[in-house]
Amino acid sequence: MTEPLLQTRDLSMHFGGVRAVRHVDFSLAEGELRCLIGPNGAGKSTFFKMLTGQLQPTHGHILFRGQEISYAHAHEIARLGIGIKTQVPSVFDGLSVRENIWLAANRIHSRAQTKRVVDEMLERVGLTEAAERLVGQLAHGQRQWVELGLVLATDPQLILLDEPAAGMTHEEVHKTAELVREINRTKALIVVEHDMQFIRMIAKQVTVFNQGSVLVEDTVESIMRNPQVRDIYLGKQAAA
Repeated sequence: MTEPLLQTRDLSMHFGGVRAVRHVDFSLAEGELRCLIGPNGAGKSTFFKMLTGQLQPTHGHILFRGQEISYAHAHEIARLGIGIKTQVPSVFDGLSVRENIWLAANRIHSRAQTKRVVDEMLERVGLTEAAERLVGQLAHGQRQWVELGLVLATDPQLILLDEPAAGMTHEEVHKTAELVREINRTKALIVVEHDMQFIRMIAKQVTVFNQGSVLVEDTVESIMRNPQVRDIYLGKQAAA
C-alpha cells in the first residue's frame, strides 16, 4: 500500500483534566481533500494545532510522509511542506496585496522567481486587479483570499484550512469553493468548516469529530444521511 501523506496514531491532547483530543487515528492520502466537521468543542481546532506544531500532543504520533513530526516546531513543520490558513486572516493590513504575497514567496524562492510566483498567485486567487490596494482596505472575503495566496506562495504539499468560508457572502463562498477545488488538483487539503452548503460543494470524504474522538468517516452523501451525525451536529442543516 502507498504510504499516507499524513497520519496520526493514538493522538491525544489533555489540558489538565480535560481530554480535548482522545486517541485519534487519522490518515490522509497524497492529493486527497478531507473535510473535518463536528460541534463546537469537538476537538477539531486542537487537532489542527497539533498538526502544525502550535500544540504538542500529550500522547501519540503525527507522521508526515513517514517522518515523525509530533514534537516539531511550527517553523520546522512549515518547512517540510505543511501550510495553514487560519480562520482570522494573518496578513499585514498596512501593506498591499502584492507586498503581502511577495513576503511569503520570497521566503523560499529566489528574487527572480519571486516576481513570477507573486503574479501567478495574484491571478490564481483572483486579486490581480486589487494587487496594489492595502490589505486593510479589502472586504472580508478578499482578505481571506490574500492569506490563501500567502500559503500557496510557499508551495506546501498539504494545506490546512480553518473555516475558510466563515463570514463570507454567498458569492464569496462559491468562489472560495472553486478555489479549493482548483488547489486540490495539485495539493492535498484538510478543511475544517461549519457551513454544510460549502462542505457539499467541495467534499468527497468527511471525518466527523465528537467529544475529542473520530465518530465516523465516510463520503459526504453518507454523512448527510447518518442519523447519529444529524443528531450531534447537522440538525436542520442536513435537511436543507
